[in-house]
Amino acid sequence: MADSMTGFGHYTHAIVRGVAASLAQEALRMSPSEVDLAAARREHAAYVEVLKTKVGLEVVELPVDESFPDCVFVEDAAVVCGDTALITRPGAESRRGETKAMAGALKELNMNIVEMTDENATLDGGDVLFTGREFFVGLSKRTNQRGAEILAEVFKDYAVSTVPVSESLHLKSFCSMGAPGLIVIGSSEPAQKALKTMQEMSDFRYDKLTVPDDIAANCVYMNLPNKGHVLLHCTAEEYPQSAKMFEKFKDHMLIPVSNMEKVKVDGALTCCSVLVNKKAI
Repeated sequence: MADSMTGFGHYTHAIVRGVAASLAQEALRMSPSEVDLAAARREHAAYVEVLKTKVGLEVVELPVDESFPDCVFVEDAAVVCGDTALITRPGAESRRGETKAMAGALKELNMNIVEMTDENATLDGGDVLFTGREFFVGLSKRTNQRGAEILAEVFKDYAVSTVPVSESLHLKSFCSMGAPGLIVIGSSEPAQKALKTMQEMSDFRYDKLTVPDDIAANCVYMNLPNKGHVLLHCTAEEYPQSAKMFEKFKDHMLIPVSNMEKVKVDGALTCCSVLVNKKAI
């Protein structure tokens, strides 16, 4: 099995998409909530600006499509590893048209495109955790076993293990990578149970950072030239106790990014970009 830890977190490009006006009323959500559209757009603009200026990635901005209220959450449309991009088949039927623009953008970046066409399969990118050594795939309301099997067929060099997700929307609603070999995990019982499953299935040993708030465990890790370890994480205004936990990463460039509005429609920090490492040709 492959172990790409040397290149883990290396990215050159980020694909993002703006906030549709239809998000406030029509975006899917697990519980009723009112979204301040203007605030959501400011929040997302700040996120994109961080990727461009503080992090220094080339940002590809897809046009907003009002017929897809959830389109800002681009992560669900593709899983990218190395130079291969798997275009997913999102679990929510209303979101399946979002993948077309994503496939086009990834093609422009010279990725090898594989489309998930099996009508029995569903897969949301938010259910896919790549550790640099292997994949964990959450089996959730949005992702099924066949979706996980197709991911395993596409990324043959890596082990793929499935993790039941029952109370959250996605696997990454309560976990993400915080550094090479380190999983950031929420403190709830379902999150801890999922971590135990991952540890039992893996041939590798992972360090962990447990944060009090599950959604705060979703952060964006990068390892970039001239910047080293970079982590986009929750703000102290949103989750003060969890935000303080990230101070343990002494070697990281820590960038708090607000997600107060998009979280109301189950969005998290990783949801809003697809990160790509485009090798020089």
